[in-house]
Amino acid sequence: MQFHHHGYVSGDPRVQPAAGVGIDRPTELPDEVDVLIVGTGPAGVVTAAQLSQFPGITTRIVERRGGRLPIGQADGIQARSVETFQAFGFAERIIAEAYRITEMAFWKPDPADPSRIVRGARAVDDTTGISEFPHLIVNQARVLDYFGEFMANAPTRMSPDYGFEFRGLTVDDAAEYPVTVTLVRTAGPDAGQERIVRAKYVVGADGAKSKVRDSIGCTLAGDQANHAWGVMDVLAVTDFPDIRTKCAIQSGSGGSILLIPREGGYLFRMYVDLGEVDKEDKGAVRSTTIEQIIAQANEILHPYTLDVRNVAWNSVYEVAHRLTDRFDDVLPEQQGTRTPRVFITGDACHTHSAKAGQGMNVSMQDGFNLGWKLGHVLEGRSPESLLSTYSAERQVIAKNLIDFDKEWSTLMAKKPEEFKSPSELEDFYVSTAEFPAGFMTQYTPSMLIGEATHQDLATGFPVGKRFKSAPLVRVCDTNPMHLGHHATADGRWRIYVFADTAAAGTASPVADFADWIATAPDSPLAATPEGADRDAWFDLKVIYQQDHTSIDIGAVPAVFKPQVGPFQLTDYEKVYATDPKADIFELRGLDRGGVVVVVRPDQYVANVLPLTATAELGEFFAPLLRAGKRAPELQDHAG
Repeated sequence: MQFHHHGYVSGDPRVQPAAGVGIDRPTELPDEVDVLIVGTGPAGVVTAAQLSQFPGITTRIVERRGGRLPIGQADGIQARSVETFQAFGFAERIIAEAYRITEMAFWKPDPADPSRIVRGARAVDDTTGISEFPHLIVNQARVLDYFGEFMANAPTRMSPDYGFEFRGLTVDDAAEYPVTVTLVRTAGPDAGQERIVRAKYVVGADGAKSKVRDSIGCTLAGDQANHAWGVMDVLAVTDFPDIRTKCAIQSGSGGSILLIPREGGYLFRMYVDLGEVDKEDKGAVRSTTIEQIIAQANEILHPYTLDVRNVAWNSVYEVAHRLTDRFDDVLPEQQGTRTPRVFITGDACHTHSAKAGQGMNVSMQDGFNLGWKLGHVLEGRSPESLLSTYSAERQVIAKNLIDFDKEWSTLMAKKPEEFKSPSELEDFYVSTAEFPAGFMTQYTPSMLIGEATHQDLATGFPVGKRFKSAPLVRVCDTNPMHLGHHATADGRWRIYVFADTAAAGTASPVADFADWIATAPDSPLAATPEGADRDAWFDLKVIYQQDHTSIDIGAVPAVFKPQVGPFQLTDYEKVYATDPKADIFELRGLDRGGVVVVVRPDQYVANVLPLTATAELGEFFAPLLRAGKRAPELQDHAG
């Protein structure tokens, strides 16, 4: 964490100075806003949290409830999400309070007595070291709390406007604030009163029954629900030995349980199989009582027993896999003629089972994808065409998720005798681990993703996939670091320059690259507004192949040591060396002749280029940059 470059900071450095719209931010919801977000679920708060870093943009997030969510339905936090939490500054704290999944146990009917269950196998949760972060279980409400804290501490001092229900919207592309939104107060002395808010953009993060989705003519299409599950968060006494281990339990009776231990050491969740749902059921299964769910759980667990002492939350849901064909308000026949004004995210555009732990995780990536794009367009950094990439990128990812979840939820509902082999369920769990962990997303070439022409220069950083961090050593203070952990959710592009073998300060390809990016008119840095810090839009770092003791930081090109803040202090924290114990060049298949890796603000690799391909780098950024539309008020970027 970097601070003091604007003067001595005595208090919590996580609280950034108020700036722009955060200075004297009005308590009441304004009549006109840049972005109106509907819903404070995972997708909505991540979008808001990212936008909270843009002080010149008025963003408000409204919620039908009268206050914070006390208990959330989602609880599984995949490693990709923890990487995202790191960018928002709270990974370590949420890891400390969460339950960590390291293994999964698979219980099956005892071959000698199918009325009893026995442990059949165990599977390590991450056998490949796909991420340095763990797979966690923690209440969704706590995740929202952490994002809420980030928003409140941001330059814009953002906080939700509770007690507003969305009713409808209209769009007039010719207006300065094209989207007219009708809201109704749900709480307080003015409950029931209608309120009109005009916005430049609207984000619908209002769940599976989304009214924003309805207002833009989108419908969820897909499989009807045909299998029901009872879910309960409980405190109980039991003789089942794996009660604190994640388990898939299949009984001889054909019923199954997915057991998820919860944070705190005592609470756990059970997804209890309630069987096939008759087509004429008409929702009757949803009236299944908690007593019936507990009784079914005891039948499946035989010979073990479950004595429930307290129920924190319970529900009944039917598995359904549904997806919208677009995630914004641009109709197919309008593509190329207008840019989106209204977007939908999370459950508003994709629904699936809860048992793969994907809903909250994928929804947060929806919000991360959209938030910085809105920020760049509204600040004038990028053209409005950037916004069309949101639906194009995320709709495909949601489709892949639903295809995966259909297979996983079908396997979970199978009877033991229906499996092709006794190990089919655990084999599927292990072989597909990369997908539920959140790392199979790979965006295809577009205005944001370059062709993988030079992929052989950085085989461990696949173009279009998330940037996988690796250890190295920071030269200025000799501290061991993880390169990706210094990339905060500040809306900046990352340009990582992996140097050739020459020593710092000598004639070399990296020295030539440094001169070009610092001075050339087609360098992306040239788009940075006058008066802003040199690294305000682009976080440029260099990683040398030598040991840190061999690098003369004084000889490192000045562009890698920018002057920042009102006192124009030198930022020394952008110069790195390899870690002799874990050489990043070897770990990530980096060419020893040097390579440039470009990473988007949402942590996905956008391009891989040789050090000499400066023209290609300039051409890649040219359509993404539109400097000078209006000078943005820029916050302190932390290295």
